[in-house]
Amino acid sequence: MSTPPQIFDKRLYARRRARAAKTMDDAGFLHRRAMEDIVERLEIVQRRFDVAAFDGAGELISMLTAPCEIGETISMDAAPARLPHQGPRLAADAEALPFAPQSLNLFVSLLTLHTANDLVGALAQARMALKPDGLFIAAVFAEETLAALRRAFYAAEAEIVGGVSARIAPFAAIQDYGQALSRAGFALPVVDVDKVKVTYDEPIRLLRDLRGMGETNMLASRPGPLRRDVLMRAMTLFTEAGGTEQFEIVYLTGWAPHESQQQPLKPGSGKISLKDAIKGAS
Repeated sequence: MSTPPQIFDKRLYARRRARAAKTMDDAGFLHRRAMEDIVERLEIVQRRFDVAAFDGAGELISMLTAPCEIGETISMDAAPARLPHQGPRLAADAEALPFAPQSLNLFVSLLTLHTANDLVGALAQARMALKPDGLFIAAVFAEETLAALRRAFYAAEAEIVGGVSARIAPFAAIQDYGQALSRAGFALPVVDVDKVKVTYDEPIRLLRDLRGMGETNMLASRPGPLRRDVLMRAMTLFTEAGGTEQFEIVYLTGWAPHESQQQPLKPGSGKISLKDAIKGAS
């Protein structure tokens, strides 16, 4: 079995997540938004989850409500500093899950899987950790995230240096996430997207937000330090283009297979919504 290419430096990923632990209250607005959405989805399901694992949620597990009907909550994160202060906690990466097969009723990933070197493998591990008819929900960044900033960096480097570098890591396309869910063996896979636009009066604040979230460049093959004149030019180009950045948050939902589940409609039928899919599998 071949080893997947190591696109992301996972040790650097853990260090930067740890560094951002103290700034998430201010910079983690996207994480809070995603967690709010996940809580709403869990409230719709109307079933009890005796054992649930949350990857990357940290203190945001406090947002869980009684209608979510969750019993034991296990928190995990690649960076121990991002773990909540209370409850069962595990320092672990999504690509090396420590859970026994069929030990969970629910697995939630909050904005962590976009840095997986083997996305299908990580999803398959989550599926195997779920009991039959267990639920998987993940929020991930998709390809249109940081598109404006990427264009500004490319244009600035091309203008000043005469070439471009990968200053922002690539994000998977929405359809790729859907295919990964199916390849990992999930039943009733559903993918939907939330496009969040944020306007920055001071473009440097965008960079501070990314650092504050722990989402700066974590590519295994990173370019050298960014020249100050290139950075300033990129910020100018970003502002001239409108100063608005988009974050594309994709939600992945799937179920561990079980004989009681309804059969999905044929591809392209488009007759089942996310809400109906969750209710139908309840």
